Amino acid sequence: MNYEKLAELLFPHIDKTPADYEAMYPARDLPAGAKVTRLGPSPTGFIHLGNLYGAFVDERLAHQSGGKFFLRIEDTDDKRYVEGAVEIIINSLRFFGIQFDEGATMNGDIGDYGDYTQSHRGPIYQCFAKKLVAEGKAYPCFMTEADIAEIHAQQEAQKANPGIYGKWAKSRDLSMEEIEAKLAAGTPYIIRLKSDGDMSLPEDQIKRFQVEDAIRGTLDMPVNDQDTVLLKATGIPTYHFAHVVDDHLMRTTHVVRGAEWLPSLPIHVELFEKLGWEVPIYCHTAQLMKLDEEGNKRKLSKRKDPELSLDYYRNEGYHPAAVREYLLTILNSNFEEWRIANPDAPIDDFAFTTEKMSNSGALFDLNKLNDISKDVLLKISAADLFDFLKAWAEEFKPELLHIFEDRAYLEKILDIGRHEERNPRKDHIYAQQIIQNISYFFDDLFEIEDDFPQEAAGDVQAIIEKYLATYDHKDDQEVWFGKIRQIADALGYAVKPKDFKKNPDQYKGHVGHVSTVIRVALMGRQQSPDVWEIQQILGEERTRARLSKFL
Repeated sequence: MNYEKLAELLFPHIDKTPADYEAMYPARDLPAGAKVTRLGPSPTGFIHLGNLYGAFVDERLAHQSGGKFFLRIEDTDDKRYVEGAVEIIINSLRFFGIQFDEGATMNGDIGDYGDYTQSHRGPIYQCFAKKLVAEGKAYPCFMTEADIAEIHAQQEAQKANPGIYGKWAKSRDLSMEEIEAKLAAGTPYIIRLKSDGDMSLPEDQIKRFQVEDAIRGTLDMPVNDQDTVLLKATGIPTYHFAHVVDDHLMRTTHVVRGAEWLPSLPIHVELFEKLGWEVPIYCHTAQLMKLDEEGNKRKLSKRKDPELSLDYYRNEGYHPAAVREYLLTILNSNFEEWRIANPDAPIDDFAFTTEKMSNSGALFDLNKLNDISKDVLLKISAADLFDFLKAWAEEFKPELLHIFEDRAYLEKILDIGRHEERNPRKDHIYAQQIIQNISYFFDDLFEIEDDFPQEAAGDVQAIIEKYLATYDHKDDQEVWFGKIRQIADALGYAVKPKDFKKNPDQYKGHVGHVSTVIRVALMGRQQSPDVWEIQQILGEERTRARLSKFL
């Protein structure tokens, strides 16, 4: 077989050579040890936590080493393409603070190694497919879907391993005359890799290879034995072929991807070797898991778990800094220990390493994210929190924008109790919840959510009447609470809760029940930050107006 003639026959329109592309995409001029990583999402309209998880690894590896991190759109599967999905990808990753050095953007590509969209790179893939055909390492396959279905049925009946390989690869040994005849007849074809493996051999004779995974260590696997599809009948490459060509030309040094790609690793290693290229360092991350109701680990599911989608965190209004902080706790086992020792250090000071990553399943816990978010938001100034909440409302809750009209007022609200030395207030988690937390400060959002305490339910009007009669907005906190004690005493409530506890028959309740009546009337809730401080922010007019409604 004259393979060079076959290559020209299949690819007469390809005039560039592999050497031309090597010159177009030279080795990067980077410091020794610098890593080049990429994120390659598919534009399916669904970007998930796993994408962000991997992107964070990519970003840390590249930027900690003085390298480059780029975004590549892997859209060769046109059946899954969703209009507008690229914009969703770019906006979502930008929201979470993922910083790319080059790649696809909303305004076109940035960088010297583009085009960064795979569907725009067809001639490049065809050039390297032509190279493989010319070297006898790939071939045109004319089998139809019906042919393949029949082969699969025969394999099933014979209990043979499924796939196109060995004797099942019917087009592999066609003569030049047979190929020319099929091409002249216009028979559609695809390009398949001519694999080296032999699945028909006994297991102990099957060739194996070893490769170092930066997370999992040495992997020992059987070599690829499938004649994998490289180019579809349309000339569009498969993921297997496209990512190998692109990762070489874009000079990717580390490929971060999920554990679900491990079975494909033999194909990718064989392709790199057949093309004569160095294999990048693969980093197969653990799958994101969660505990089910029975306490068993299971994989996060697109269908069952809304928290898998990045839209969930954006819609709820989680601060990007909180999500990033949490992701590091499940990415590196030593991060929490580092954070305890460095409570105020910027997150980028942490030395991220693949060696500290789990390979057995990363447990995602929404409750833990919420706890971490409380700590992170405590360190964000009221001014910055105001800006974050306003930006979130503009995108997701425009009907709430009126609460941002008085910046000073809202910043005071957001700062309540956050600067106390011993027990600072830590109940802000995400935007949706924060707005609910502070809704009682705005008359149009205020509503009574809790009942008055049972012990004082019969004295609500009397308590509020006496409270308003003695209310002076200029009172300091001590004088203010002294007046509440006087009201409690006058109406038959214990001034000290411990007195009521010792002698419950002698009192209607205690001073806490009296103050809770005021709290519910003002805030609509039995639990809230300090009532005196809230009143100072509400102002005298709003305080009196709200209380007067109960008279």
